Order: sequence, then C-alpha cells, then structure tokens
Amino acid sequence: MRDWRKEKGAFAVFSLPGTFWIILFFTLPLLIVWVYSFCARGPQGQIIYDFSFDNYLRALEPIHLKIIGKSLGIAAVSTAICLLVGFPMAMGIAFAPPKWKNPLLVLVALPFFTNQLVRTYAWIAILRTNGYLNQALGGAYDGLVNALGLSDTLVSYSPPDMLYNQWAVIIGIVYVNLPFLVLPLYATLERLDKSYLEASLDLGASQQKTFLLVLVPLALPGIVSGTLLTFILAVGSFLQPKLLGGPDSEMIGTLIERQYKESRDMPFGSALSFLLLYSTFILLWLRSALAQRSKGADFA
Repeated sequence: MRDWRKEKGAFAVFSLPGTFWIILFFTLPLLIVWVYSFCARGPQGQIIYDFSFDNYLRALEPIHLKIIGKSLGIAAVSTAICLLVGFPMAMGIAFAPPKWKNPLLVLVALPFFTNQLVRTYAWIAILRTNGYLNQALGGAYDGLVNALGLSDTLVSYSPPDMLYNQWAVIIGIVYVNLPFLVLPLYATLERLDKSYLEASLDLGASQQKTFLLVLVPLALPGIVSGTLLTFILAVGSFLQPKLLGGPDSEMIGTLIERQYKESRDMPFGSALSFLLLYSTFILLWLRSALAQRSKGADFA
C-alpha cells in the first residue's frame, strides 16, 4: 500500500479546495481587520490609512479597561459554574454503562442542532417577568400558601426581575458553553485507567480522597482544556449580554459590535477584536507550553 504522504501531487490537489476556502474567507478578512486596527476613523466614519498604535492605546483607557475587566469576571464566574456542573456530568457519562453512553452524549450535543440565537431567545421567554420560570414559581408559591392556609396573612407572589442583569448573562453563557467543557472532560475520563481508582479504594482511601487525590489529578488535562476553551468563548460572548443583559452588562463583544455599528469606528473595533485574539493566542500558547512541560516531566 502506497503512503499518501509520498504522493505530494495528489495531496496538493485534494488540499487545494480547503486551502483556497480558508485563505479567501478566513485569512484575507482577518488580514483586512488587522490592517484596519492600525488606521484612524474619518469624520464620516471612513477609514484613514494613518498607521499608528493609537487604537490599541485607546483600549487601555479606564472606561474600556472596566468593560474588559467585567468581561473577564463574568467569563471566570461562568467558567467556574460550568466546571462545577460539567464535571459530574462528564463523570456520569464516562462511568455509565456502555449502552447509555452514546444517548447521553447525544443529549449533551443536542443544543448544537439549534441556532444559538434561538436558544438565547428561549431564555428570554423563561426568565422574563411573566415567563415560564416565574409562572412556575408563582404557581408553587400560591399552592403552598393555600395548602398551609396562610393566604390571608401572606402577600401574593411578586415575580423577581430575572432578566436584563449580569446573572441572566451568566446563565445564558453557562447554557451555551457547558457542552464545550463536558466533552473534553468526558474524553479524558473515558481514557482513564479505572484500576487507579479501584486501587485507591482497595487501599483504604475514602471516596472523597479518591476523587480529590486520584481522579482530579488524572483528569487535569481535560479540566484545563475544557476550562480554557469555555473561558475563551465566554470572554468573547456577544448574544448573551446583548439580549439578556442590561445597561450594566456590557462586555467586550458588545463593545466591539457598538464600534462597528453605532459609532462607525471600525479601526477601534478592529483593535479591540485583535486584542481579544492576541489574548486567545497567549492562553493557547500557555496551554501548549504547560502540556509540553508535563510531557517532558513524564518522560524524565
């Protein structure tokens, strides 16, 4: 059987369509945005090719640093919640009987079959004042009050404001990004040698110690990959703060969108976009460096 790697002509022919597609619809638009990030905005919003770092320096102004810091904080909280919820889910799927694993994985991936915009609008229907969640809570409250005979002494149910705040944004981000943490964690736990856990329990360790001292360290590569991916996606979230957030919920994604539309300041929006992209590259580089260092330590 001939090695495909030695057939350079055939390899070039088959890789040409994909390469052309990536260059035309990804690399070139990205290059244009990168050039815009060094330009200036004209009086009518036009692009002035006056190359400087002013847009990047402008991003370091306190008002923009506050939005960036808020984006990092919301992303960190969302990622932590995803980890707390996703780790048990990944464990449940990894340790489930073989006949249940594929159906459970389909349930985790099922949200991907629906557009993210539709899923975000669904949360508006759930969280709004007269939404499904408040209707359910109001019905439960009224039923409990009537069952206890306290309808004359207690006030009627007053639906809380669950929408257009930072917690609504966090709920939306967690819902959208949870599968991106569960799937890498599941892949790591599925490859895990279960004999380590059995040996720990056989030697007298409790289930809590086995989980903290054996399972978590062995699952650390999946935890790092999943949390990093979730955090990167959460920082750049746009739909959730735009549709579920209020005036105090602006994130870097909505800030970039505002520069391209309302402010017509494409150079500054491009600079913010690439600051986000540079940060992503740095995080991915750190992840790769830590992985290489860990491999080196294992071989040493």
